Amino acid sequence: MNVQPKIPETQPAQAGAVAISARGLRKVYAGTKRSPQKEALKGVDLDIPRGSIFGLLGPNGAGKSTFINILAGLVNKTEGDVSIWGFDIDRNPRQSRASIGVVPQEINMDVFFTPKEALDIQAGLYGVPKSERRTMDILRALGLEDKADAYVRMLSGGMKRRLLVAKAMVHNPPILILDEPTAGVDIELRKQLWDHVLGLHAQGVTIVLTTHYLEEAQELCDRIAIIHQGEVVACEPTEKLIASLDNKTLVVTPLEPLSSAPDLSPFGCELRSDGQLAIPYQPSKAQVAYILERLSAAGVRVKDLSTVEADLEDVFLKLTYNSGR
Repeated sequence: MNVQPKIPETQPAQAGAVAISARGLRKVYAGTKRSPQKEALKGVDLDIPRGSIFGLLGPNGAGKSTFINILAGLVNKTEGDVSIWGFDIDRNPRQSRASIGVVPQEINMDVFFTPKEALDIQAGLYGVPKSERRTMDILRALGLEDKADAYVRMLSGGMKRRLLVAKAMVHNPPILILDEPTAGVDIELRKQLWDHVLGLHAQGVTIVLTTHYLEEAQELCDRIAIIHQGEVVACEPTEKLIASLDNKTLVVTPLEPLSSAPDLSPFGCELRSDGQLAIPYQPSKAQVAYILERLSAAGVRVKDLSTVEADLEDVFLKLTYNSGR
């Protein structure tokens, strides 16, 4: 089954290869007597390429939800320019909002409707004519065809998550925004959900993902932006972002068991509970051969060794919690 994204009306010629573009985007929430004014977004500049799976990461309160809510028309920006699929959200609000489907983090739907009814109502809200609605096609694509006439309250948590994706796709938007779609979902259901989403992506849908599962973002996203305290602190292809962290760990299995970690100055060295030595180093400043020389000088004979690369979690921690910002 094909769920080809629909281009809303006439696409602007200047849209280029960018699905979502933000320039100087600010959002300031007014203060009250009990809480001070808060600047949630501080001049965000961001381009999300068409056809990508784009990760939008950051700690709680970093500004991710504010950014998504501005795109969805739920929050008014304070300053800046935003376009979705080439449509300015101020000059062309209807076309820009028709270009995205948002899957919220919270499962929020009327449990007394059936999935079929829920999709028909959602399609009506977007002004999709009855003759153009593809309710059963979408339910089939997301593995919910056999539940079309069951009440939503009878669906499992994983099915409700998929129904949220289905609701976001009723108007065939070219961009799908997933806000923590697998929060609280077990591993099997998470895999099922991603199989369906990747199927949509294979058909040309641009996917924007926020998630706290960093290994999920590392595996799925081809480009990642990290937001911290309302600012974009990194935006790179995933592999380049991880490679930018100049840290590796050399893991050594000694030929004979050791009672304590040897002194390998200037390198640190940790003796793990399994008897292996973990030696962090920076590839730009030291080679493995030199570390092996230090081990030999310390009387350590090597049985086996391997290197552990930095991952997205290391990058995330460096740019956020350990940034000192």
